[in-house]
Amino acid sequence: MTMNFFRGVMGGQPAGPQPTGAETIHKLCDRVASSTLLEDRRDAVRALKSLSKKYRLEVGTQAMDHLVHILQTDRSDSEILGYALDTLYNIICNDEEEEQDESEDMAVAPPIPVSGKHKNVPVSDENAQKQDEDLGVLFTDKFLGDSENVTLLLTLLEEFDFHVRWPGVKLLTALLKNQCNQVQGVILVSPMGVSRLMDLLADSREVIRNDGLLLLQQLTKGNAAIQKIVAFENAFERLLDIITEEGSSDGGIVVEDCLLLLVNLLKNNSSNQNFFKEGSYIQRMKPWFEVGDDNSGWSAQKVTNLHLMLQLVRVMVSPVNSPGATSSCQKSMYQCGLLQQLCTILMATGVPADILTETINTVSEVIRGSQINQDYFASVNAPSNPPRPAIVVLLMSMVNERQPFVLRCAVLYCFQCFLYKNQKGQGEIVATLLPSTIDANSISAGQLLCGGLFSADSLSNWCAAVALAHALQDNLTQKEQLLRVQLATSLGKPPVSLLQQCTNILSQGDKINRRGSKVQTRVGLLMLLCTWISNCPIAVTHFLHNQENVPFLTGQISENLGEDERLVQGLCALLLGICIYYNDNSLENYTKEKLKQLIEKRIGKENFVEKLGFVTKHELYSRAAQKPQPVFPSPEQMLFDHEFTKLVKELEGVITKAVHKTSEEEKKEEEVKKTLEQHDSIVIQYKDLIRDQDTQIQELREQVSTLSLNSEQMQNQITQQQSQIQQHKDQYNILKLKLGKDSQGLSSSQGEGAHVNGLHSEELSQLREEVEELRRQHTLQHTQLSDKDSLINTLRCGAAAAAQTAEGGAGGSDNTELLGEVESLRSRVQAQCAEISQLQTERLELIRRAEAVSSAPASSRESSADTVPVSELESRLAAQTTEAERLKEECRGLREGHAGLEQQLASAQSTVAIEQTEKTKLQQEVQESKKEQDDLLMLLADQDQKILNLKQRLRDLGETIDEDEDELDARDHFGEDDDDDDDEEEEDEENND
Repeated sequence: MTMNFFRGVMGGQPAGPQPTGAETIHKLCDRVASSTLLEDRRDAVRALKSLSKKYRLEVGTQAMDHLVHILQTDRSDSEILGYALDTLYNIICNDEEEEQDESEDMAVAPPIPVSGKHKNVPVSDENAQKQDEDLGVLFTDKFLGDSENVTLLLTLLEEFDFHVRWPGVKLLTALLKNQCNQVQGVILVSPMGVSRLMDLLADSREVIRNDGLLLLQQLTKGNAAIQKIVAFENAFERLLDIITEEGSSDGGIVVEDCLLLLVNLLKNNSSNQNFFKEGSYIQRMKPWFEVGDDNSGWSAQKVTNLHLMLQLVRVMVSPVNSPGATSSCQKSMYQCGLLQQLCTILMATGVPADILTETINTVSEVIRGSQINQDYFASVNAPSNPPRPAIVVLLMSMVNERQPFVLRCAVLYCFQCFLYKNQKGQGEIVATLLPSTIDANSISAGQLLCGGLFSADSLSNWCAAVALAHALQDNLTQKEQLLRVQLATSLGKPPVSLLQQCTNILSQGDKINRRGSKVQTRVGLLMLLCTWISNCPIAVTHFLHNQENVPFLTGQISENLGEDERLVQGLCALLLGICIYYNDNSLENYTKEKLKQLIEKRIGKENFVEKLGFVTKHELYSRAAQKPQPVFPSPEQMLFDHEFTKLVKELEGVITKAVHKTSEEEKKEEEVKKTLEQHDSIVIQYKDLIRDQDTQIQELREQVSTLSLNSEQMQNQITQQQSQIQQHKDQYNILKLKLGKDSQGLSSSQGEGAHVNGLHSEELSQLREEVEELRRQHTLQHTQLSDKDSLINTLRCGAAAAAQTAEGGAGGSDNTELLGEVESLRSRVQAQCAEISQLQTERLELIRRAEAVSSAPASSRESSADTVPVSELESRLAAQTTEAERLKEECRGLREGHAGLEQQLASAQSTVAIEQTEKTKLQQEVQESKKEQDDLLMLLADQDQKILNLKQRLRDLGETIDEDEDELDARDHFGEDDDDDDDEEEEDEENND
């Protein structure tokens, strides 16, 4: 019944008047809002979709809220969600698309009468497009009125159903196109918002993946935060994989979309650039540029892809990036072979002109400022017969007026980048112009530059002049070398210098085929001359030596010329100002003062400064100052070089000051400069001397620390020796006790044996002999102990002498420690002497007891008990004999060990004495060095005071003194005072110790 009602409203032919489009759309919106059946709502939304293109305004105005409500409530039905998203896309999107003939839409869409359509007056296509864009922005603002709508849309993108996900991607892309910043802000704060969009790249359906690429392109425009999030969501890996799968440069538009997205992520984003380099993704770019031998038949898509690939390389090494990041990427490109591959394309045949031009620009920025890359580029040869350097081949294109203008500009940029911060390359280029290196059988870079400099083509003149100026940029040596270049103008005439020929073309342009009258040629030559003679007094002298140059310059500046000639006047004023500022007054007729008088008489100072300002006020000056690459809309606007704008900015102010200075002020300034230079040289000498002395003091301190370490090692050795002595003493006490017991046992056994065996006189005689042997051994040991006593006394005297020497020294902390060790050693030696005396007393007691045993009466021995068998006495005697021998060996070992310890002790004492002597000498040297340093610091303080007085005089005279120099001098002065304070503190600490 509901469907019948719907058909009655929309599908039938009622007898009354037919409803208008707005009325039909109103009824459909009511049906969407009020129908309880899902099928009715679905049919109504489908009908709105079919009407949304023809009646965009009405559908957008009446149905948007209902469609958003459908997205919120009917999440379970993917079909109605898809219709709603398509309808929203149709009313928001501004792209002109062909209407699709969908049978289901045609069946549902109500017939709209002609009278119900827009009856607007036909307007132009531009006005219609503007109206469509206004409608898109209007409906986009309405949709974004609630930020939750974007969050809802992001949630719907998680649906895997194709009919929901694809229109959702297209709708979000349209919103980003109309209101990019607002949508970016919502997505950025939405949880996992960017991650959901990155999942589109992993969709197996290529349509969704490709539209996801377009969505991410819009999303990453101009938003560094989103660019970083996308990059760290593994975007580089995914995009490079897609490019490889699609065939790299031979791929289709998908490769183009991936490259555009990569450019968005990397351009002006140092964080992503570093991440791209650290991830080794630069190495994966090399296969893109592997061009085969057959380069015919390049498709338009391949040209576009390769052009974007070259742009991506340039983004990584752009001059606007930080120098460190650019240098690192340049190094990686050389190491992975990417630069070599680009040079191969550069020298290949059949490459389209725009690709060749972009390749030249890319190689230019890859080698700019990188010495290793510049050296490699200098070694590249073109595949010709005979082989020619790539630089020569490129210069041939630059000076050839038949080549495209953009290609000539690219070659000039490549030559400038090759010479940028490359003094070696500058020398090689200038060397090709010198008489000793010219080869008549081959074409050199210098010959091509000279040919372009003096050709009939003004653009070749300008390019050659700028290229030659870059060969002289910030290189005084090559400026002087170029003065030696001689040119043969015509047969029968002597050669003239290159500098003279340039000035001749300027001053006699009307006589030489009027080439000098061309503004572009004259500007190029003037820029070359200004760069050449700036900061080179010898070149200024050569320029002023030609008597016609100064009158020509003053005449050009003083004339009232048209707008086109104002730039030439300004450059002539700049050239004349350089001649004043860098003049060494070696030519009497053209000193600084005479040139300024000439300006005041013929031009006027104010007029001269005004003409000088014409250069920076020119409309093309600021454009050239923006970036190094020469990009000009047309050859006529090619007037300024980027590096020359830097030179003008540097010299304009100083030239203005130099012109306004009087002779007295200049004399005073020269005197002050000379005085300052003299004082600076003296200060530098003293600073060097102080540095040398600081180095010597540091070395002496290191020597003192080394000696202290050696002293500690010796003390450790003494401690070890003392512990060994203690061990030997303990062993000696044990042996002494054993020897006393053995002597008593021997006496009792001998008495019993004699008593029992009175008849064995031979055994008794042997016992007596052994006792006599023991007595001799005791006597010998007594003698040795006497020798040891004398040795100990000697050591005691040596220790006392060492202590006196140590007490007479500097009294540092190290001497105190050594004296303490010596006193401790002395007390220990005295204790050992006392112990040795006790041992001598005990030995005398042992000897007396042995004598008493030997002198006992025979009768008493014979009266001993006779119950002990003879065999037992013999065994006891043998054991006593063996024990006596063992004791002898142990006594001998103890004597040897004791003697060794005494030698080590003596050696330690002598070493301590030597170290004390050396330390005393070192301390004296340190004191002398400190005294010399104090004298030097006093002299330096006097010099600093003189410098401050001179600077005050300069300030009184109106001169500006650089504050950085004052701060540097102050730092040096305070640094020296701090050093003095540190030295005084060290001396106080040593005296206190």
